[in-house]
Amino acid sequence: MTRAIMFMGTGSDVGKSLIVAGLARAFANRGLRVQPFKPQNMSNNAAVTADGGEIGRAQALQARAARVPPSVHMNPILLKPETTTGAQVIVQGKRQASMTAREYFRSRMRYMDACLESFYKVAAQADLVLVEGAGSPGEINLRNGDLANMGFAEAADLPAVLIGDIHRGGVIASIAGTFDILPPEDRARLKAFLINKFHGDPELFSEGRSFLEQRTGTPCVGIVPHFEGARSLPAEDAVALEDALTTTQKGVRISVLRLPRIANFDDLDPLRLEAGVTLTFVQPGEPIPADSRLVIIPGSKSTVSDLAALRKEGWDIDLLAHVRRGGLVLGLCGGYQMLGKTIADPQGLEAEAGLVPGLGLLDVETTLLSDKTLTRIGGTHVPTGAALEGYEIHLGKTAGADCARPFALLGGRPDGAISASGQVMGSYLHGCFGSDAFRSKFLESLGVQASELRFEETVERVLDQLAAHLEAHLDLDLILSLAREF
Repeated sequence: MTRAIMFMGTGSDVGKSLIVAGLARAFANRGLRVQPFKPQNMSNNAAVTADGGEIGRAQALQARAARVPPSVHMNPILLKPETTTGAQVIVQGKRQASMTAREYFRSRMRYMDACLESFYKVAAQADLVLVEGAGSPGEINLRNGDLANMGFAEAADLPAVLIGDIHRGGVIASIAGTFDILPPEDRARLKAFLINKFHGDPELFSEGRSFLEQRTGTPCVGIVPHFEGARSLPAEDAVALEDALTTTQKGVRISVLRLPRIANFDDLDPLRLEAGVTLTFVQPGEPIPADSRLVIIPGSKSTVSDLAALRKEGWDIDLLAHVRRGGLVLGLCGGYQMLGKTIADPQGLEAEAGLVPGLGLLDVETTLLSDKTLTRIGGTHVPTGAALEGYEIHLGKTAGADCARPFALLGGRPDGAISASGQVMGSYLHGCFGSDAFRSKFLESLGVQASELRFEETVERVLDQLAAHLEAHLDLDLILSLAREF
């Protein structure tokens, strides 16, 4: 017997992904075979699966919480924004097309079969499937042809729990309003609600809880206090970076450029947790801090347009000054491509076909190609000899004189490049800072004392703490009883 239940939110960033991850670990701890599922996700934070595809990193984290390997079927439709009005469409792990929002909106129902196929593949391996919605079901203008919320819930005949974020304020109105504006057949799928990110004494919300239960005719499965450990887990959306401002300087400053199409920024999470590092996300309109020891140009979903944005901010000038002062620069994936002399896009994959000048800080040239590299891989960091592992997820090939000094050897082949001065480095390897030995050696080269941080152990510990947190504040038995059996 398999059960399934969906979790929707009153809006984006209310904590759906984290709630599902915590419940996945909690129910797995009870001995259930749990599988996460999200029919449609929009994120430039992607993970590479063992079966050679890509899914949203939130679903990869949820799979880890459930103690199962991530699969392309856990997130059959992944939209990766390339422009303000368009995105790359990934179907069951593979790039299928690039579309404008209007084109996708008109044709999205053709992907429902893929969503349902993947859902039933996931369900066949589970006692419980935890399904995550996207945005809010209250966006009734998107209901016709919806894959992400009520449209999928209707197709798979799923009940749902609505999540509200009290930290934002107005949680009573957002929950009651969501119930009120839904058509009767959709409203009937909402079987309960929960309050997330609560601060203070939950008893002070008892009147609000009673009002919502009476108004919606559904039970509250719990009030979840703010979980401080969330900062140690990967964030799904780049909106989290808007508040990623530095507070107190605690050591060597590493500055990260906040590109418009920043991708896989959870690469930097292990650095953020280091006691001897101040990780600063340089926001648009801000100069690169002059006291930065290292500047990181992170991954990008749209290398050419983000390079233009970098120049518009004047960060290219700041980078040149930074290097003249003896500072270090590291480019990851798209950031690596930007560091070279040129970026060629002969097929017009990102914009009009053509050639654009790079930053010229590495003697390499990149050609964007339609074949996407998707692989999990390990190897050795060449300058330090430390073991490292991660994943590659990129379009394009890079070659040039500085590739004779590779950043790493991956599976016996060279990756990346290092300038003759040793100050500028580039690599296609995402996730490498999660490797403790490499991270320690790399930070030592910046003058940071080797850390005792064990990043992967930290993630596991926090997932266990999150599960215990939800066990204490949610009625898991009630949630399980609301799930549909099939």
